[in-house]
Amino acid sequence: MRISQQIFPRPVVLVVTVDGRGKENVMPASFVMPVSFSPKYVAVAIAPERHTFSNLREVGEFTANLTTLEMLEQVKICGSYSGRNVNKFSMVRLSKAPSKKVRPPSITESPVTFECVVEYMGLFGDHYLVVGKVVEEHVKRTEFSPLLHQSGDRYMEAHALKP
Repeated sequence: MRISQQIFPRPVVLVVTVDGRGKENVMPASFVMPVSFSPKYVAVAIAPERHTFSNLREVGEFTANLTTLEMLEQVKICGSYSGRNVNKFSMVRLSKAPSKKVRPPSITESPVTFECVVEYMGLFGDHYLVVGKVVEEHVKRTEFSPLLHQSGDRYMEAHALKP
């Protein structure tokens, strides 16, 4: 059994990267976690065969865009194709906004976006742990239910428990 089927649910972020020529790519990731409060750091685990990983090695910047249930179809589409072969932004109805401190854009529909600069990449098994220092954040909404991922095509929505 895969560990993603055992440790769940996990929040889904859309990781946006660019290559050296500025070509954008977007990939959903749920192997993601905060690492530090101050300064803020975000870690995401990415398989080395992913196009996103190539962009991170080449440019070293990304945005981590939190997702909601309303973004589920875009998340699924972005996870079904490689950015080496298609322009995922042209396939999905997601709006881009220029970032303030990194080259990859943010996603307008995301309630929270972290602009990150890669400070560490290390191999752990079949994934690299990529740790990004948050150099800018965009909080568009504080009240939202994040999209959660179990494994494969199984998703959930987070809701606060009543006291």
